Amino acid sequence: MKSVKLLGVLMLVAAMMLSLAACSSGSETTAAATTAAAGETTASQTEATTATQALEGQVIVDGSGTVYPLMANIAEEYMVNEQPDVSVQVGRAGSSAGFKKFIPGETDLSDASRKIKDTEVEELAAQGLTMDQDVMEIKLALDGLTIVINKDNDWATEMTKEEVLSMFVSGAYKSDDVVLWSDIRPEWPSEEIHFYGPNENHGTYEFFYENLLEEQPLVTTANLQQEYSTLVDLVSKDKNAIAYFGYGYYASNTDKLTAVKVDFGNGPVEPTLDTIGEDLPYAPFTRPVFTYVNLQHAQEKPEVLDYAMYVVSPDGAPRLAGENGFAPYPDDVYAAYYQQLEALK
Repeated sequence: MKSVKLLGVLMLVAAMMLSLAACSSGSETTAAATTAAAGETTASQTEATTATQALEGQVIVDGSGTVYPLMANIAEEYMVNEQPDVSVQVGRAGSSAGFKKFIPGETDLSDASRKIKDTEVEELAAQGLTMDQDVMEIKLALDGLTIVINKDNDWATEMTKEEVLSMFVSGAYKSDDVVLWSDIRPEWPSEEIHFYGPNENHGTYEFFYENLLEEQPLVTTANLQQEYSTLVDLVSKDKNAIAYFGYGYYASNTDKLTAVKVDFGNGPVEPTLDTIGEDLPYAPFTRPVFTYVNLQHAQEKPEVLDYAMYVVSPDGAPRLAGENGFAPYPDDVYAAYYQQLEALK
């Protein structure tokens, strides 16, 4: 009888062990299935995130011809490296012409080589837009207004600030504005100076006329052009030419032009990325360049906000400004803009 009871106990223990083994096997299967499911979920979430980040659409930018090379370079990098399905179209109508498109909402960003004017702010208000709330001003970089002459001109390579500016003022030397080099300095050639510059559509013209000439009338003989490439070509073919425009256009054409070293009172200063700056030797001819963002568009269209953030990201203006002839601002300036834009998400 005892043996029967013992046998029963042994059989009961064996059954319990088989049951535990089965449970253990089931647990392992369930864990494996759970892990696999989790993996699928993670992959699915990653794909969803990637899909969310992939943008498409158009971003329209227009405005300053001076800023154009920098903004076009940023746009190219963005489309190649960040969002290939977003088309960023960058124009160069000029600062003033750009604002005329930006104010009624025809563009998303407006580049400018001068600060937006009070009259333009009033026009924005008439459209129901206010600065700060609806429009964001971004200082992209610093530019040095550069005075250029022909490569064969070996006499006017250095001038004082007063000489440079006075020769561009109507009536300063001759009532008919036919000014000779010898009128500036007697030892220079008795040949007529040919003046060139950007036309009234450009912020560079306005900066030169309003800030440097202090709204004294420009010489009537000046040949004003819409395209900076045209100015480069004209000066490169004219021994008696003198012109002004942003440093970037000179920097990319040093084989064709000579930059005049300007004496602001402490000796001649050549415009370079090391001298252009608000507290540097070329400061009197230094100016900020801007882009303005329509924040309503940025909130309505993710591609506009994403591009605006890229412009001030480390891969945008901070990295590409120098490559395009502009002195970049400190990193914290761009970081503050980035945070402002990121808050719109």
